[in-house]
Amino acid sequence: MNAYERMSRRLRGEQVDRPPNFDIMMTFAAHHVGQPLSGYYLDHRVLVQANMAVLEDFSLDIVQAISDPYREAADFGLEVEFPEDGLPVRRAPLLKEPDDLAELRPPDPHTGRRMSDRLAAIRSFREQVGGEVPIMGWVEGALAEAADLRGEGTLLVDLHDRPGWVSELLELCTQVEIAFARAQVEAGADIIGLGDAIASQVSPRMYRKFVLPYEQRIFAAVREMGALARLHICGDISHLVPHVAESGADIIDLDWMVDIRRAAEIFGEYPVVCGNFDPVAVMLQGTPKQVRDATLDCLRGGGPRCISAAGCEIPDGTPAENLLAQARALREFEARERTTR
Repeated sequence: MNAYERMSRRLRGEQVDRPPNFDIMMTFAAHHVGQPLSGYYLDHRVLVQANMAVLEDFSLDIVQAISDPYREAADFGLEVEFPEDGLPVRRAPLLKEPDDLAELRPPDPHTGRRMSDRLAAIRSFREQVGGEVPIMGWVEGALAEAADLRGEGTLLVDLHDRPGWVSELLELCTQVEIAFARAQVEAGADIIGLGDAIASQVSPRMYRKFVLPYEQRIFAAVREMGALARLHICGDISHLVPHVAESGADIIDLDWMVDIRRAAEIFGEYPVVCGNFDPVAVMLQGTPKQVRDATLDCLRGGGPRCISAAGCEIPDGTPAENLLAQARALREFEARERTTR
């Protein structure tokens, strides 16, 4: 059973040889192949090399064209610095004043330097593992993209002070993300992940007004294109679990603070939960036994369609033996399941 078959069968609730592993790896993947982070962010060849290596070395079931949140923003015109081996730095908001929105022009994913680099990564993945391993593209959620352009703190104030202006900005961002998602699916992406980290900072009421409608539109477009949709909101979204269930995502990542059992009960058969042990306390700092126990506990809590992953990105410096412990736990889990059927 290859990784694509494993994912497809798991999503349908059918028997698999082991649950899929959808760990998100970025900084870890770059350093695993001895590359600086700037190379991973700016050169699709490095990103592909790193993903293919961790796919093979740690029994992942996905390759991911994901690196940092500034692909779209940089092609909008945001100034971003890339230290040789550090995280990208936004120098200043692109939308310093509300009136700047009138001058903002949507980037073309095919010609924007950073967006087109992601398309090149997806095409390379398709050539190497298309049809055998799920290929995941990525877009920012509308509110997350707005925060990249405006600044997180300023945008949160804008939600209260100028909601009409925010809605105008979100509309533009949504159009850009749908176009970017379409280009990635056309390039070969099977899944489009959507990152909306700032959504964890808003109330359910604000989520339903400023986040959910735009996630729904992006995911509806993704599914019309024939791809799967994966929602990833970093942080504690316990207060939003009933609402993200309405997003239209096929797969919803849960960070470690969220009760996976409660989420699985609320979601029912769909969407599918993905997660959610602590990436730092368990994966980075824990022992292989702690990783094993946490992996099995999440699978038991997440239900028969649950996909394994840490709650967020695998930290740089994670011991290889802990990642291998997760892989062994997935095989152990399915072996146990077969003996009880």
